[in-house]
Amino acid sequence: MNTKPEKKGQSECTERLGRAALDARRFAYAPYSRYTVGAALLTAEGDILQGGNIENASYGATNCAERTVIFKAVSEGRRNFTAIAIAGGMEGAEPVDYAYPCGICRQVMQEFAGGELIVIVAKSVTDYREYRLGDLLPYGFGGESIQ
Repeated sequence: MNTKPEKKGQSECTERLGRAALDARRFAYAPYSRYTVGAALLTAEGDILQGGNIENASYGATNCAERTVIFKAVSEGRRNFTAIAIAGGMEGAEPVDYAYPCGICRQVMQEFAGGELIVIVAKSVTDYREYRLGDLLPYGFGGESIQ
C-alpha cells in the first residue's frame, strides 16, 4: 500500500475544489464540538457541490460533511464523481491540520465512486494532500464484491 500522499502541482480544478471545501465549512451545524467540516464534490460533468457536517445531540445521528455532500448529489440523481475535497477545523478558525475522512465516509465514497476517486484534504488552498481513495481504503468492499 502506498502510504505517502501524492502532492501534485496545484491545478485550477484542485484550487477550486479546495476553496469550495474551505468555504463549505460555513454550512456546518456543529453546536456541540464546534469542529466544522466542509466538503466539495466534483462531478464527472464538472459541477462542484458543497456540504457541511451536521451534528446531533444524539451523536450517532451526526452526519459527516463528506456523506452530506455525496448523499445530496445522489438524491439529485448524480452518480459520477471524480474528486472530493475536505477541510475541517475549529469554528471561526482556519484549519491547523488535515481533516481525513472517517471509515464510514470512505466506505460511502467506495460505494459511489470507487478506488480511483481523488481525495484532497486541505488546510488551505495551497496546503493540501491528494490521494486515491484506493490508497486510503485498500481492499475496499464494493458492490462488485457481492455479485
